[in-house]
Amino acid sequence: MMLEFKDVDYTYHTLSGETTALKGLTFGIERGQFVSVIGPSGCGKTTILSLAAGLLQPTGGTIEREGCDCGYMLQRDALFPWRTVEQNIYLPLEIRGEKSAEAKGKAVALAEKYGLKDFLGKKPKELSGGMRQRVALIRTLAAGAELLLLDEPFSALDYQTRLEVCDDVQAIIKNEHKTALLVTHDISEAIALSDKVIVLSARPAKVVAEHDITFGDGTPKSRRNSGQFAHTFEILRDELGI
Repeated sequence: MMLEFKDVDYTYHTLSGETTALKGLTFGIERGQFVSVIGPSGCGKTTILSLAAGLLQPTGGTIEREGCDCGYMLQRDALFPWRTVEQNIYLPLEIRGEKSAEAKGKAVALAEKYGLKDFLGKKPKELSGGMRQRVALIRTLAAGAELLLLDEPFSALDYQTRLEVCDDVQAIIKNEHKTALLVTHDISEAIALSDKVIVLSARPAKVVAEHDITFGDGTPKSRRNSGQFAHTFEILRDELGI
């Protein structure tokens, strides 16, 4: 397993009391899988990403992760507006002290491979929302991350752009043979993008169900066009109780 949660609990402690976000949470992600987690608002989805990244430590149970780096994509692209696209992509390398021409060359090659060659000298304000998210993904990949943690990275985009960027991001992640864990409120998005969808209960969250998504050819478009899409959507909606 690339990542495995085993009977994980997490409780937030504040001056006003305790809130148990996760209770007995168990699931695993194989190397190369794209896995989505859906659940009611406030059930602890972002907490799961923070635990996976090692930013938080569980209050019970264990989390096992293969020895690999992870990258985090947020709801906003978090690009520095005063930096060019190329300079933004270099940022993780600079933080890690990897300033060699070879490291930067690999980052630029990755950007050019995925359609950013003509935008390297642009500032973020000159790009569309979808293109900014592509830059954010390439920046994450340039740092060598094997496990990508995606915190609703498409939620700020309009519907049409969201569909295009979802397809784009999934294709890049698959082409680069990365492993991804996405948390989202969007059932359709989870089905279209994922090899597996994990459904959570309300807080304290536990796993209600897991579904392997095997129909279509693996691309989001083929899954949306499949006759099984609507049926799967209804199953997931029932499990969420909406």
